[in-house]
Amino acid sequence: MLPRPRQVVAVVVAVLAALLLVPVSPAAAATADRFGFALVDNPTVPLWTALNPAYSYGPGATGGRVAPGRFLVRFPGVGTGARGNVHVTAVAADGRFCETVRWYSSGLDEIVDVQCFKPGGGPADTPFTVLWTVSSGILLGGPGAYASVQVVSNAVAQSYNSAGGAVTATPVGIGIYALRFTGVGDPSGVLAGNVQVTAGQPNAQPRRCKILRWGTSGTDVIVYVTCHDPATGAALNSDFTASFHRERSVYASFGPPKYFGYLSTPFGGPTNYSYPLGVGANGFGPSGPGTYTVKFPLLHEKETTAHVTAIGDGPVYCTIQKVWARVGSDAVVPVACFANSGAPEKSEFSVTFSSSV
Repeated sequence: MLPRPRQVVAVVVAVLAALLLVPVSPAAAATADRFGFALVDNPTVPLWTALNPAYSYGPGATGGRVAPGRFLVRFPGVGTGARGNVHVTAVAADGRFCETVRWYSSGLDEIVDVQCFKPGGGPADTPFTVLWTVSSGILLGGPGAYASVQVVSNAVAQSYNSAGGAVTATPVGIGIYALRFTGVGDPSGVLAGNVQVTAGQPNAQPRRCKILRWGTSGTDVIVYVTCHDPATGAALNSDFTASFHRERSVYASFGPPKYFGYLSTPFGGPTNYSYPLGVGANGFGPSGPGTYTVKFPLLHEKETTAHVTAIGDGPVYCTIQKVWARVGSDAVVPVACFANSGAPEKSEFSVTFSSSV
């Protein structure tokens, strides 16, 4: 069923918005054109320090601090300018959080500019995971689907849909947006896949964005995104990126990787999915006030990455509490959620994990 948040009851969400970057020619490729991911486990290193190779994909990923809480990540040899989609997740147990500022090319390299904050919005050096990916063409075969959107000044700046359909973003209230990813849902119409959302601010002012509700209308995926002012917790308009992946990795590729999974805690069935294990393979449970442990069996292979987004009303948000552990071949991802003040707080959430192989 279509989600119906309290804030937007009676709003019609079928209003079409501008669509950019529609695939212009069919492509048999089942993978992202280019991508890179990294873990910044020391946010104070100088430019251009090599990043931890166990958690980075893209040979020679480097980065460095440029200001309080501000960090640049470089993915060599894959630069395509401001195209594509970026997600950032803080790795912090004390309520720090991160957003994107911009991404761009420098010569042949792709640079992602990240700003992080402490609760309340002051700049703070913070470990984080970061992912950049760009795709084109229509997925003609193979499993699953992927779609993404960048919203700037309340309008679609760019989008991608592996099914070739529209991606729209409609403001429906202060800080609330209705996204429609056309034709990428499960063919049976059941809720499936995973959603991630990241705030973005070109002037590096603090913002947070999350999933308010999400659901389906036939094979269309409908996502309500809500954004907040970290200083007050009030709803506030913001730029952001959002993506949907179903039976594919968070960076859009499949085969490789052959080891990836995702889980959304308010739901069941195919929103809990693992490749190669299938539906329902991943587990989670509370581990303390506002903290949760998520287990992805058999997925910790080669380089790995993880992201998490809170789900629900209000300014509650979630981070990765600390770097995930490898237990045999399993990945154990600790998630921490916080009230606007930075105090631990219960929350639903959407989490995704992927290897590079």
